[in-house]
Amino acid sequence: MENWVVTLGVSIGVGLIGCLIGYFLRQYVVETKVKAAQSEAERILAEAEAQKKDLLLRAKEETLKLHEELEAEMQRKRADLRRQEERLQKRQEGLDRRLESIEARERTLNKRQSALDRRVNEVEQLYAQQMAEIQRISGLTQEEAKQLLLQQVEKDARQDMARIVREIEAEAKAEGERRARKLIALAIQRVASDQVAESVVSAVLLPSDDIKGRIIGRQGRNIRAFENATGIDVIVDDSPEAIIMSGFDPVRREIARLAMSKLITDGRIHPGRIEKTVEKAREEVEQTIIEEGERAALEAGVPGLHPEIIKLLGRLKYRTSYGQNQHQHAIECARIAGILAAELGADVRVAKTGALLHDIGKAVNHEVEGPHALIGADIAKRYGLSPQVVNAIASHHHEVEQESVEAIIVEAADAISGSRPGARRESLESYVKRVTALEEIANSFKGVAESYAIQAGREVRIIVKPEEIDDYAAITLSKDIARKVEESLQYPGQIKVTVIRETRAVDYAK
Repeated sequence: MENWVVTLGVSIGVGLIGCLIGYFLRQYVVETKVKAAQSEAERILAEAEAQKKDLLLRAKEETLKLHEELEAEMQRKRADLRRQEERLQKRQEGLDRRLESIEARERTLNKRQSALDRRVNEVEQLYAQQMAEIQRISGLTQEEAKQLLLQQVEKDARQDMARIVREIEAEAKAEGERRARKLIALAIQRVASDQVAESVVSAVLLPSDDIKGRIIGRQGRNIRAFENATGIDVIVDDSPEAIIMSGFDPVRREIARLAMSKLITDGRIHPGRIEKTVEKAREEVEQTIIEEGERAALEAGVPGLHPEIIKLLGRLKYRTSYGQNQHQHAIECARIAGILAAELGADVRVAKTGALLHDIGKAVNHEVEGPHALIGADIAKRYGLSPQVVNAIASHHHEVEQESVEAIIVEAADAISGSRPGARRESLESYVKRVTALEEIANSFKGVAESYAIQAGREVRIIVKPEEIDDYAAITLSKDIARKVEESLQYPGQIKVTVIRETRAVDYAK
């Protein structure tokens, strides 16, 4: 027990000694760190104080430097201001000298103006005296003399104007004709179609005259059945080995011709057979119409047309005008219009479409009233063609105003195709009427002495009275006659109007 107590006492003593030693060690470490911190703080304060003094010194140096630079800048500006003041002073002195010189010139001019005014007054007085003397000598007043002079000047001016107008017009016509001939020749050369188109055949050839009896039938029943089925009159006369189909509808006439040819070939001619043959011929013609319409659109390069327009286009195969086949005429017009539009930079598709369909109104039934151009325009509008194409169709005979260059091209293509040599045939009666109408129109104008239609009605020459028509009036007269011809007549191509004025002086040597 005593050992345990002793051991406990020793342990407690050792612990206390250890605690005291640890406490004093900590105190020593703390004091050492505090002293080190104080030393470091004193060092930092000393460095900061040194830096502060250095910064203050630098700031003073910078301030002094800036002050010196500012002073130098101010001195330069003062020097510039002095130089500018000197220049302004010199300019002011120069302006003063110029002002004095101008004032001196003005005084001199005023003196000269006064002298000129006196001279002008003297000239006016002399002019008045001379005018009075001239009037006394000539016996004319000033107004009368002025009127006489104006009349002479007007006469000379009209003669000069007429001469200049003729020169300009001749030059313009020469250049225009040269370019037009080149363009039209190029178009026709590239089209290169036949000169004369086929005519619709209305006669059917027979192998012999014996078959005429079978065509007529007993008491005429066969021919009546045929006429009722086709709507075409059949003329059986004394013509050797031929019969004639007569009717206004070219498609019906073609159906009748084809059906009659089939019946003659077959030999069996009776009412029942006639109806079947006519119906079969009608189907064949309808198919041919569609094929010909598609061929025309393909050859003209105008795809995408409505089927009904294709049919109407194909019907033109059986329509002629002045002996010219309208189907071939439409294709030819489309080709010419395409070439002209390409050369002139116009819309080729619009020009081709308008030219191909410009006579589509001729394909409808004859019961439809109105000009074919307006009928064709209504058809084109009904089936969704563009307004430019509709206007080109409607205006190619000037029933309406032309609204685009493509419409003018369509009219030109129609004229080229219809008026080139051999394209059309014209009856003697219509030719005589047109020539007579030309001369009557020319003779209806005042001052016309004689008129002659020449070159198959392609030109009319007018001889005027020189005492009533001067040179300028002759030019105006030719334009007026041409305009009236355009308004009054329908004709293919163009008509040249030539006005001739001449003055003849006749005397006799005795």
